[in-house]
Amino acid sequence: MARVITFRPDSDTERALKALTADGTPVSEAIRSALVEAAVARQRRVVRAQSEALTADPEDRAEMARVLADMESLRAW
Repeated sequence: MARVITFRPDSDTERALKALTADGTPVSEAIRSALVEAAVARQRRVVRAQSEALTADPEDRAEMARVLADMESLRAW
């Protein structure tokens, strides 16, 4: 069951909400969509940061090179 959430929008949020609902999109749908998009964007930033950290890690890069070398011997051609 959905729960009701109340918030106090500031002027920036009001403008954003107006833009998101200008095409007739209901306020609740616009807010739900915006929250989901924000969560996805945050997760992408987290994964990107983790990837960049691994790429910069010399030990991890050495391990990747070892794995690639091991896999090379398994190639069929």
